[in-house]
Amino acid sequence: MNRLEPGMVIDSFRLEEKLHKGGMAMLWRVTRIDGDNSKPLLMKIPILGDNNDPAAIVGFEVEQMIMPKLTGIHVPRYVAAGDFTGQPYIVMELIAGKSLRARFDEAPLPIDDVVSIGIKVANALHDLHRQNVIHLDIKPSNIMFRESGEAILIDYGLSRHDKLPDLLAEEFRLPMGTGPYISPEQVLHIRNDPRSDLFALGVLLYHLATGERPLGHPTSISGLRRRLYRDAVPPRALNPQIPPWLQEIILRCLEVDAKARHDTAAQLAFELQNPDQVQLTVRSQKRVRDGFVTVARRWFHSVGIESMPQQSASTQLTRAPIIVVAIDLGYGSEALAESLRVAARRVLQTEPGARLACVTVQKTNRIGMDEVVDREGRNIHVKHLVGLKHWARPLGIPPDKITYHVLEAPDPASAIVEYAKINDVDHIVIGSRGSSALRRYLGSVSSQVVAQADCTVTVVKSAGSSANAAVSASPLASPIAVQTLTSASEPEGTMH
Repeated sequence: MNRLEPGMVIDSFRLEEKLHKGGMAMLWRVTRIDGDNSKPLLMKIPILGDNNDPAAIVGFEVEQMIMPKLTGIHVPRYVAAGDFTGQPYIVMELIAGKSLRARFDEAPLPIDDVVSIGIKVANALHDLHRQNVIHLDIKPSNIMFRESGEAILIDYGLSRHDKLPDLLAEEFRLPMGTGPYISPEQVLHIRNDPRSDLFALGVLLYHLATGERPLGHPTSISGLRRRLYRDAVPPRALNPQIPPWLQEIILRCLEVDAKARHDTAAQLAFELQNPDQVQLTVRSQKRVRDGFVTVARRWFHSVGIESMPQQSASTQLTRAPIIVVAIDLGYGSEALAESLRVAARRVLQTEPGARLACVTVQKTNRIGMDEVVDREGRNIHVKHLVGLKHWARPLGIPPDKITYHVLEAPDPASAIVEYAKINDVDHIVIGSRGSSALRRYLGSVSSQVVAQADCTVTVVKSAGSSANAAVSASPLASPIAVQTLTSASEPEGTMH
C-alpha cells in the first residue's frame, strides 16, 4: 500500500493520527466511518519491506489468530483485522494511559507499589492462562492499566494458544522474546508452559524492587543460556528494605526449573496478597549468589539440554487450583468439621497440585464495639487461627500447600465470596446446618455463597439432615450435580 497519511481510509477505518512507529509495526488512532465512532480505536499495521524480519510477519499472523479469541478486562477489546492479501492490520480498543515502562525510571519503587503491581499483573496472567494463552513476551512496555486499575496485557505476536497452531515454533528454532525476560525453558525452545510468564513477572518484580535487572540484558544465545545455571544476586543484597517474604516470592519466580516456581499465576497473586502466609525457605535469607560448586553442577547439567518436560496453560491450571474450605469453629460443630475434612480430602485426592486455604469468619458487629478476647482472656482471632490449624492437621498437607485465614466481617457469606473473588479461588467447600424457619427466611450462609460465588461450590451436610448430600454447584455447569456423603448424624453448622 502507498505511504500512510492522516485521512486515508483502510476498509471502514479512517486514519486520524500516527501514535508510534516501532521496528515491526506502526500504531494509528482511527475512527469508524460505517458505525459507532465514539469509542477511540487503535490500528496496528505491520511494517513490510525487503529487510523485514520474517518472524515479525509470522508474529503478526499469530496475533491476528489469537486476539479474536480473547475476552475480558485484562486484554484489549478486539474489533477487526485485515489480511495480507490487501493491507494487513488489527483494530482494537485504544487504551488511555501509559505502559508500566514509565515506572521503571523510578525504580526502586516503594515495596507496597511493587506488590500492588505484581498482584495486578498476576491476576491478568491468570485470566489469560484460563483462556488457553501463554503470553511469552511479558515486559514493561506490554503492560498497561485501565483507569479502574486492572492490568491489561498487550502485544500477542509471540504468544502461544493451546488450541491453535504454533506458527513460530513450526517455522523458527531460535528463542523468541525480549532478552531480560526470556525464561530458561524458552531458551530451550519450550513455548507451552504458562510458568514462563511467571518467570518474566519475577524479573519485573526484581527490577521494580531493586532498580536492577536480575539477569542483565543478554543479546546472544550463549548469554541467554547463562540463566540455566547462574542465579541472580539476591534482591535484599541490593535493597535491604525488601522483606524476606517478597524475596522468597521473587526468587521462586526466577527458579530455573519451572516446577519449582508457583504452579499458577493465581497462586502467585495469592501469596502477594497474603504475605503472612508465605512459607519462607532458604531463599528468603540469601544475601549472596550461589557458590562455584552449585553453579558448576548446574552448568554440567545444562550442557546438551535441548528440551524440558512440556506443559500447557489449560493442563497446568487444571492441575493446580486454589481450593477454599470454609470451616465453622463453633461449639457443637465437630461432626460437620469432620465431614468437611472428608470432602476436602476427596477433592485433594483428585487435585494433587491444589493449594488449600482454610478459612473461618469471625463475625463482627455492624455497629458498636467488638470483643477482642474471650471470657478466658484469649485473643479471639488467634484462637480461631489455632482452631483452623487443628482442623487441618489430620489432612497432612505440606506447609507450602496450605494457608490459614481468619476473616473479620459482619456478613460471613459476603466475606467468603469476596475472599474467593479477590484470590481467584477455583472451588469452595462449605458446611451447612439443618434448616430452620429463621434460616429459610434469612437464607443460610452456604446458600448465599452458592448464589453469589463465581466458582464451583460444594456444600457439605451431615448425615441425618434434611438433605444428606454434598452439593457441587458451578456457575458453568447445569444442572447441579449431587453426590451423597455419609457422616455422623449431627445438626448442620453455619459460619458464625
